[in-house]
Amino acid sequence: MEKVEFATASGPAAQVRWGAVAAVVGAGVVAALQVGKVIIAAPLLRKDMGLDLASIGTLTAVFSLLGMVGGIAAGGVIARFGARRMLILGLAATAFGTAAGALAPGYGVLLATRVLEGLGFLMITVAGPALLQRIVTGGRRDFAFALWSCYMPAGMAIAMLASQAFSDWHAYWWCAGLAAGVALAGVALLSPPTPGGGRLSWRGLRQDTADTLGAAGPALLALSFMLYSVMFFALFTFLPVLLMEALGLTLAAAGLYSALASAANVVGNLGAGVLLARGWRRSTLIACASAAMAAVALLIFGSALPAMPTFLLCVLFSAVGGLIPATLLGTAPLVAPRPALGAASVGLVMQGSNLGQVIGPVAVGGAIDRFGWTSASFIVAAAGLAGVAIAWRLRRVDGARL
Repeated sequence: MEKVEFATASGPAAQVRWGAVAAVVGAGVVAALQVGKVIIAAPLLRKDMGLDLASIGTLTAVFSLLGMVGGIAAGGVIARFGARRMLILGLAATAFGTAAGALAPGYGVLLATRVLEGLGFLMITVAGPALLQRIVTGGRRDFAFALWSCYMPAGMAIAMLASQAFSDWHAYWWCAGLAAGVALAGVALLSPPTPGGGRLSWRGLRQDTADTLGAAGPALLALSFMLYSVMFFALFTFLPVLLMEALGLTLAAAGLYSALASAANVVGNLGAGVLLARGWRRSTLIACASAAMAAVALLIFGSALPAMPTFLLCVLFSAVGGLIPATLLGTAPLVAPRPALGAASVGLVMQGSNLGQVIGPVAVGGAIDRFGWTSASFIVAAAGLAGVAIAWRLRRVDGARL
Protein backbone atom coordinates (compact mmCIF):
# COMPACT_ATOMS: atom_id res chain seq x y z
CA MET A 1 0.00 0.00 0.00
CA GLU A 2 1.34 3.43 -0.89
CA LYS A 3 2.67 5.56 1.91
CA VAL A 4 2.45 9.28 2.40
CA GLU A 5 4.56 11.57 4.52
CA PHE A 6 3.39 13.31 7.64
CA ALA A 7 5.10 15.65 10.04
CA THR A 8 4.57 15.78 13.76
CA ALA A 9 5.08 18.81 15.90
CA SER A 10 8.07 17.18 17.55
CA GLY A 11 10.20 15.75 14.81
CA PRO A 12 11.04 15.14 11.18
CA ALA A 13 8.77 13.72 8.56
CA ALA A 14 7.80 10.09 9.02
CA GLN A 15 5.86 7.53 7.05
CA VAL A 16 2.23 6.58 7.45
CA ARG A 17 0.00 4.37 5.34
CA TRP A 18 -3.04 5.59 3.47
CA GLY A 19 -4.94 3.41 5.90
CA ALA A 20 -4.60 6.20 8.47
CA VAL A 21 -6.31 8.64 6.10
CA ALA A 22 -8.99 6.04 5.32
CA ALA A 23 -9.66 5.54 9.03
CA VAL A 24 -10.17 9.27 9.58
CA VAL A 25 -12.45 9.58 6.54
CA GLY A 26 -14.36 6.49 7.69
CA ALA A 27 -14.96 8.18 11.04
CA GLY A 28 -16.55 11.12 9.22
CA VAL A 29 -18.76 8.82 7.15
CA VAL A 30 -19.97 7.09 10.31
CA ALA A 31 -20.73 10.49 11.85
CA ALA A 32 -22.81 11.49 8.82
CA LEU A 33 -24.63 8.17 9.05
CA GLN A 34 -26.02 9.30 12.40
CA VAL A 35 -27.54 12.34 10.68
CA GLY A 36 -29.11 10.37 7.86
CA LYS A 37 -30.55 7.59 9.99
CA VAL A 38 -33.16 9.88 11.58
CA ILE A 39 -34.21 11.36 8.25
CA ILE A 40 -34.81 8.00 6.61
CA ALA A 41 -36.19 6.28 9.74
CA ALA A 42 -38.75 9.04 10.36
CA PRO A 43 -41.77 6.93 9.27
CA LEU A 44 -40.71 4.11 11.62
CA LEU A 45 -40.23 6.52 14.54
CA ARG A 46 -43.62 8.12 13.92
CA LYS A 47 -45.31 4.72 13.86
CA ASP A 48 -43.56 3.36 16.97
CA MET A 49 -43.50 6.48 19.16
CA GLY A 50 -46.34 8.50 17.66
CA LEU A 51 -44.06 11.46 16.95
CA ASP A 52 -45.11 14.44 14.88
CA LEU A 53 -42.92 16.06 12.22
CA ALA A 54 -41.79 18.79 14.60
CA SER A 55 -40.39 16.17 16.99
CA ILE A 56 -38.61 14.40 14.15
CA GLY A 57 -37.20 17.73 13.02
CA THR A 58 -35.87 18.41 16.51
CA LEU A 59 -34.05 15.06 16.55
CA THR A 60 -32.36 16.07 13.31
CA ALA A 61 -31.70 19.72 14.21
CA VAL A 62 -29.78 18.89 17.41
CA PHE A 63 -26.62 18.23 15.41
CA SER A 64 -26.81 21.50 13.50
CA LEU A 65 -27.60 23.55 16.61
CA LEU A 66 -24.61 22.14 18.49
CA GLY A 67 -22.39 22.76 15.48
CA MET A 68 -23.62 26.34 15.17
CA VAL A 69 -22.54 27.30 18.67
CA GLY A 70 -19.67 24.94 19.46
CA GLY A 71 -17.37 24.81 16.45
CA ILE A 72 -14.64 27.20 17.57
CA ALA A 73 -14.75 25.91 21.15
CA ALA A 74 -14.35 22.35 19.88
CA GLY A 75 -11.35 23.50 17.87
CA GLY A 76 -9.78 24.98 20.99
CA VAL A 77 -10.31 21.80 23.00
CA ILE A 78 -8.88 19.69 20.17
CA ALA A 79 -5.81 21.91 19.85
CA ARG A 80 -5.03 21.39 23.52
CA PHE A 81 -5.80 17.67 23.96
CA GLY A 82 -4.75 16.39 20.52
CA ALA A 83 -6.79 15.65 17.40
CA ARG A 84 -6.46 11.86 17.56
CA ARG A 85 -7.53 11.67 21.21
CA MET A 86 -10.58 13.87 20.61
CA LEU A 87 -11.55 11.99 17.45
CA ILE A 88 -11.56 8.76 19.43
CA LEU A 89 -13.57 10.43 22.21
CA GLY A 90 -16.08 11.72 19.64
CA LEU A 91 -16.53 8.23 18.18
CA ALA A 92 -16.96 6.79 21.68
CA ALA A 93 -19.67 9.36 22.47
CA THR A 94 -21.39 8.56 19.18
CA ALA A 95 -21.32 4.81 19.80
CA PHE A 96 -22.57 5.15 23.37
CA GLY A 97 -25.28 7.66 22.43
CA THR A 98 -26.53 5.48 19.58
CA ALA A 99 -26.66 2.37 21.76
CA ALA A 100 -28.48 4.28 24.49
CA GLY A 101 -30.91 5.60 21.88
CA ALA A 102 -31.75 2.07 20.79
CA LEU A 103 -32.81 1.37 24.40
CA ALA A 104 -34.72 4.64 24.85
CA PRO A 105 -38.20 4.05 26.34
CA GLY A 106 -39.59 7.34 25.05
CA TYR A 107 -38.98 10.54 23.14
CA GLY A 108 -37.32 12.47 25.97
CA VAL A 109 -34.58 9.90 26.47
CA LEU A 110 -34.12 9.53 22.72
CA LEU A 111 -33.64 13.30 22.41
CA ALA A 112 -31.08 13.26 25.22
CA THR A 113 -29.12 10.53 23.43
CA ARG A 114 -29.19 12.62 20.25
CA VAL A 115 -27.50 15.45 22.18
CA LEU A 116 -24.72 13.03 23.14
CA GLU A 117 -24.46 11.85 19.54
CA GLY A 118 -24.39 15.48 18.43
CA LEU A 119 -21.45 16.25 20.71
CA GLY A 120 -19.66 13.27 19.23
CA PHE A 121 -20.48 14.48 15.72
CA LEU A 122 -19.09 17.92 16.53
CA MET A 123 -15.81 16.48 17.82
CA ILE A 124 -15.45 14.14 14.85
CA THR A 125 -16.10 16.77 12.20
CA VAL A 126 -13.61 19.24 13.71
CA ALA A 127 -10.95 16.74 14.85
CA GLY A 128 -10.93 14.85 11.54
CA PRO A 129 -9.51 17.72 9.44
CA ALA A 130 -7.14 18.68 12.28
CA LEU A 131 -5.73 15.15 12.31
CA LEU A 132 -5.38 15.07 8.51
CA GLN A 133 -3.55 18.39 8.69
CA ARG A 134 -0.93 16.73 10.88
CA ILE A 135 -0.54 13.38 9.13
CA VAL A 136 -0.46 14.48 5.47
CA THR A 137 1.83 17.12 4.02
CA GLY A 138 2.65 18.76 0.71
CA GLY A 139 0.68 18.20 -2.47
CA ARG A 140 -1.11 15.17 -1.01
CA ARG A 141 -2.91 17.33 1.54
CA ASP A 142 -5.54 18.75 -0.83
CA PHE A 143 -6.43 15.24 -1.99
CA ALA A 144 -6.69 14.04 1.61
CA PHE A 145 -9.07 16.90 2.40
CA ALA A 146 -11.05 16.10 -0.76
CA LEU A 147 -11.49 12.56 0.54
CA TRP A 148 -12.55 13.92 3.94
CA SER A 149 -15.14 16.24 2.41
CA CYS A 150 -16.91 13.16 0.99
CA TYR A 151 -18.01 12.15 4.47
CA MET A 152 -21.41 13.87 4.48
CA PRO A 153 -22.75 12.79 1.05
CA ALA A 154 -21.29 9.30 1.47
CA GLY A 155 -22.77 8.88 4.95
CA MET A 156 -26.15 10.22 3.89
CA ALA A 157 -26.24 7.94 0.83
CA ILE A 158 -25.33 4.90 2.94
CA ALA A 159 -28.03 5.78 5.46
CA MET A 160 -30.66 6.03 2.72
CA LEU A 161 -29.60 2.79 1.04
CA ALA A 162 -29.25 0.85 4.29
CA SER A 163 -32.78 1.80 5.28
CA GLN A 164 -34.08 -0.70 2.74
CA ALA A 165 -32.81 -3.51 5.01
CA PHE A 166 -34.60 -2.42 8.21
CA SER A 167 -38.20 -2.64 9.27
CA ASP A 168 -37.49 -1.60 12.88
CA TRP A 169 -35.63 1.56 13.88
CA HIS A 170 -34.05 -0.08 16.93
CA ALA A 171 -32.08 -2.47 14.70
CA TYR A 172 -31.01 0.52 12.59
CA TRP A 173 -29.68 2.27 15.71
CA TRP A 174 -27.78 -0.82 16.88
CA CYS A 175 -26.08 -1.20 13.50
CA ALA A 176 -25.19 2.51 13.41
CA GLY A 177 -23.65 2.17 16.89
CA LEU A 178 -21.67 -0.88 15.77
CA ALA A 179 -20.35 1.12 12.82
CA ALA A 180 -19.15 3.82 15.24
CA GLY A 181 -17.35 1.18 17.30
CA VAL A 182 -15.61 -0.22 14.22
CA ALA A 183 -14.56 3.30 13.17
CA LEU A 184 -13.18 3.93 16.66
CA ALA A 185 -11.07 0.77 16.45
CA GLY A 186 -9.81 1.78 13.02
CA VAL A 187 -8.68 5.22 14.18
CA ALA A 188 -7.06 3.79 17.32
CA LEU A 189 -5.12 1.17 15.37
CA LEU A 190 -4.16 3.06 12.21
CA SER A 191 -3.74 6.74 13.02
CA PRO A 192 -0.52 8.09 14.56
CA PRO A 193 -0.54 9.88 17.93
CA THR A 194 -0.72 13.66 17.83
CA PRO A 195 0.59 15.98 20.55
CA GLY A 196 -1.66 18.30 22.50
CA GLY A 197 -1.07 21.92 23.33
CA GLY A 198 -0.90 23.88 26.56
CA ARG A 199 -3.23 23.75 29.53
CA LEU A 200 -6.88 24.41 28.74
CA SER A 201 -8.25 27.66 30.15
CA TRP A 202 -11.27 29.84 29.59
CA ARG A 203 -9.03 32.82 28.96
CA GLY A 204 -7.16 30.89 26.28
CA LEU A 205 -10.40 29.76 24.64
CA ARG A 206 -11.72 33.33 24.62
CA GLN A 207 -8.52 34.59 23.03
CA ASP A 208 -8.56 31.81 20.42
CA THR A 209 -12.17 32.63 19.60
CA ALA A 210 -11.47 36.35 19.29
CA ASP A 211 -8.42 35.78 17.09
CA THR A 212 -10.24 33.34 14.81
CA LEU A 213 -13.32 35.53 14.43
CA GLY A 214 -11.15 38.57 13.82
CA ALA A 215 -9.27 37.01 10.90
CA ALA A 216 -10.80 37.70 7.48
CA GLY A 217 -9.90 34.38 5.90
CA PRO A 218 -11.70 31.96 8.29
CA ALA A 219 -14.73 34.29 8.53
CA LEU A 220 -15.11 34.44 4.73
CA LEU A 221 -14.73 30.67 4.44
CA ALA A 222 -17.43 30.20 7.08
CA LEU A 223 -19.75 32.53 5.20
CA SER A 224 -19.03 30.68 1.95
CA PHE A 225 -19.83 27.33 3.58
CA MET A 226 -23.03 28.77 4.99
CA LEU A 227 -24.15 29.82 1.50
CA TYR A 228 -23.24 26.41 0.08
CA SER A 229 -25.23 24.63 2.79
CA VAL A 230 -28.21 26.91 2.16
CA MET A 231 -28.15 25.87 -1.51
CA PHE A 232 -27.46 22.17 -0.99
CA PHE A 233 -29.91 21.49 1.83
CA ALA A 234 -32.55 23.73 0.28
CA LEU A 235 -32.76 21.14 -2.49
CA PHE A 236 -31.93 17.88 -0.74
CA THR A 237 -34.20 18.37 2.26
CA PHE A 238 -37.17 18.41 -0.11
CA LEU A 239 -35.78 16.24 -2.92
CA PRO A 240 -37.83 13.12 -2.00
CA VAL A 241 -41.00 15.23 -2.05
CA LEU A 242 -40.01 16.82 -5.37
CA LEU A 243 -39.27 13.40 -6.90
CA MET A 244 -42.56 11.95 -5.67
CA GLU A 245 -44.49 14.86 -7.16
CA ALA A 246 -42.49 15.18 -10.39
CA LEU A 247 -41.77 11.50 -11.14
CA GLY A 248 -44.64 9.86 -9.29
CA LEU A 249 -42.20 7.68 -7.31
CA THR A 250 -42.97 5.75 -4.17
CA LEU A 251 -41.27 6.78 -0.94
CA ALA A 252 -38.79 3.88 -1.19
CA ALA A 253 -37.91 4.72 -4.79
CA ALA A 254 -37.59 8.42 -3.98
CA GLY A 255 -35.15 7.49 -1.21
CA LEU A 256 -33.07 5.49 -3.67
CA TYR A 257 -33.02 8.31 -6.23
CA SER A 258 -32.12 10.80 -3.51
CA ALA A 259 -29.25 8.56 -2.42
CA LEU A 260 -27.91 8.49 -5.98
CA ALA A 261 -28.10 12.26 -6.27
CA SER A 262 -26.43 12.72 -2.88
CA ALA A 263 -23.65 10.30 -3.81
CA ALA A 264 -22.88 12.43 -6.89
CA ASN A 265 -21.56 15.05 -4.48
CA VAL A 266 -18.59 12.74 -3.89
CA VAL A 267 -17.54 13.23 -7.53
CA GLY A 268 -17.20 16.97 -6.99
CA ASN A 269 -15.34 16.52 -3.71
CA LEU A 270 -12.74 14.28 -5.33
CA GLY A 271 -12.63 16.50 -8.40
CA ALA A 272 -11.66 19.46 -6.23
CA GLY A 273 -8.64 17.56 -4.96
CA VAL A 274 -7.54 16.80 -8.52
CA LEU A 275 -8.05 20.37 -9.76
CA LEU A 276 -6.26 21.93 -6.80
CA ALA A 277 -3.34 19.58 -7.36
CA ARG A 278 -3.20 20.84 -10.95
CA GLY A 279 -2.90 24.44 -9.83
CA TRP A 280 -6.48 25.75 -9.95
CA ARG A 281 -7.05 28.74 -7.70
CA ARG A 282 -9.25 28.01 -4.71
CA SER A 283 -11.32 31.15 -5.18
CA THR A 284 -11.92 30.23 -8.83
CA LEU A 285 -13.30 26.81 -7.92
CA ILE A 286 -15.64 28.31 -5.32
CA ALA A 287 -16.88 31.00 -7.71
CA CYS A 288 -17.45 28.63 -10.65
CA ALA A 289 -19.26 26.04 -8.53
CA SER A 290 -21.46 28.69 -6.85
CA ALA A 291 -22.46 30.18 -10.21
CA ALA A 292 -23.21 26.74 -11.67
CA MET A 293 -25.38 25.74 -8.69
CA ALA A 294 -27.34 29.00 -9.03
CA ALA A 295 -27.97 28.42 -12.74
CA VAL A 296 -28.96 24.77 -12.34
CA ALA A 297 -31.32 25.60 -9.45
CA LEU A 298 -33.29 27.93 -11.72
CA LEU A 299 -33.94 24.99 -14.05
CA ILE A 300 -34.68 22.46 -11.29
CA PHE A 301 -37.24 24.53 -9.41
CA GLY A 302 -38.62 26.24 -12.48
CA SER A 303 -40.68 23.15 -13.42
CA ALA A 304 -40.05 23.87 -17.09
CA LEU A 305 -38.42 20.51 -17.91
CA PRO A 306 -39.70 16.92 -17.94
CA ALA A 307 -39.26 14.78 -14.84
CA MET A 308 -36.19 12.73 -15.72
CA PRO A 309 -34.11 15.71 -16.98
CA THR A 310 -35.02 17.46 -13.73
CA PHE A 311 -33.60 14.55 -11.74
CA LEU A 312 -30.42 14.54 -13.84
CA LEU A 313 -30.04 18.24 -13.11
CA CYS A 314 -30.24 17.41 -9.39
CA VAL A 315 -27.36 15.00 -9.91
CA LEU A 316 -25.40 17.74 -11.71
CA PHE A 317 -26.24 20.24 -8.95
CA SER A 318 -24.87 17.83 -6.36
CA ALA A 319 -21.73 16.91 -8.30
CA VAL A 320 -20.72 20.49 -9.12
CA GLY A 321 -21.52 21.63 -5.60
CA GLY A 322 -19.07 19.07 -4.22
CA LEU A 323 -16.21 21.27 -5.40
CA ILE A 324 -17.00 23.78 -2.64
CA PRO A 325 -16.74 21.87 0.68
CA ALA A 326 -13.54 20.11 -0.36
CA THR A 327 -11.94 23.43 -1.27
CA LEU A 328 -13.14 25.22 1.87
CA LEU A 329 -12.04 22.52 4.32
CA GLY A 330 -8.63 22.25 2.69
CA THR A 331 -8.20 26.02 2.79
CA ALA A 332 -9.28 26.64 6.41
CA PRO A 333 -5.97 25.64 8.07
CA LEU A 334 -4.03 27.72 5.53
CA VAL A 335 -5.76 30.98 6.48
CA ALA A 336 -5.72 30.45 10.26
CA PRO A 337 -4.34 33.55 12.04
CA ARG A 338 -1.63 31.32 13.52
CA PRO A 339 -0.81 27.58 13.11
CA ALA A 340 -2.18 26.63 16.52
CA LEU A 341 -5.62 27.91 15.44
CA GLY A 342 -5.98 25.55 12.49
CA ALA A 343 -8.58 23.44 14.32
CA ALA A 344 -10.43 26.55 15.52
CA SER A 345 -10.56 27.84 11.93
CA VAL A 346 -12.03 24.52 10.78
CA GLY A 347 -14.51 24.77 13.66
CA LEU A 348 -15.63 28.23 12.53
CA VAL A 349 -16.06 26.98 8.97
CA MET A 350 -18.19 24.09 10.25
CA GLN A 351 -20.29 26.57 12.24
CA GLY A 352 -21.05 28.30 8.95
CA SER A 353 -22.02 24.97 7.42
CA ASN A 354 -24.40 24.15 10.27
CA LEU A 355 -25.97 27.61 10.16
CA GLY A 356 -26.72 27.11 6.47
CA GLN A 357 -28.25 23.71 7.19
CA VAL A 358 -30.74 25.42 9.49
CA ILE A 359 -31.45 28.48 7.31
CA GLY A 360 -31.79 26.69 3.96
CA PRO A 361 -34.62 24.23 4.70
CA VAL A 362 -36.56 26.78 6.77
CA ALA A 363 -36.36 29.56 4.18
CA VAL A 364 -37.04 27.33 1.18
CA GLY A 365 -39.75 25.31 2.90
CA GLY A 366 -41.61 28.48 3.83
CA ALA A 367 -41.23 29.91 0.32
CA ILE A 368 -42.51 26.70 -1.31
CA ASP A 369 -45.53 26.55 0.99
CA ARG A 370 -46.45 30.16 0.26
CA PHE A 371 -45.37 30.77 -3.33
CA GLY A 372 -44.72 27.36 -4.91
CA TRP A 373 -41.61 25.52 -6.11
CA THR A 374 -40.45 28.31 -8.41
CA SER A 375 -39.81 30.65 -5.49
CA ALA A 376 -37.12 28.28 -4.18
CA SER A 377 -35.04 28.87 -7.29
CA PHE A 378 -34.64 32.57 -6.46
CA ILE A 379 -33.39 31.84 -2.93
CA VAL A 380 -30.83 29.33 -4.16
CA ALA A 381 -29.77 31.57 -7.06
CA ALA A 382 -29.27 34.52 -4.70
CA ALA A 383 -27.12 32.37 -2.42
CA GLY A 384 -25.08 31.24 -5.43
CA LEU A 385 -24.42 34.79 -6.58
CA ALA A 386 -23.44 35.75 -3.02
CA GLY A 387 -21.02 32.81 -3.09
CA VAL A 388 -19.37 34.24 -6.20
CA ALA A 389 -18.93 37.59 -4.44
CA ILE A 390 -17.40 35.90 -1.37
CA ALA A 391 -14.96 34.01 -3.60
CA TRP A 392 -13.87 37.29 -5.19
CA ARG A 393 -13.35 38.78 -1.73
CA LEU A 394 -11.27 35.77 -0.68
CA ARG A 395 -8.91 36.34 -3.60
CA ARG A 396 -8.43 39.96 -2.53
CA VAL A 397 -7.65 38.89 1.06
CA ASP A 398 -4.89 36.44 0.09
CA GLY A 399 -4.41 36.37 -3.66
CA ALA A 400 -1.12 34.46 -3.51
CA ARG A 401 -2.72 31.32 -2.02
CA LEU A 402 -6.41 31.73 -2.86
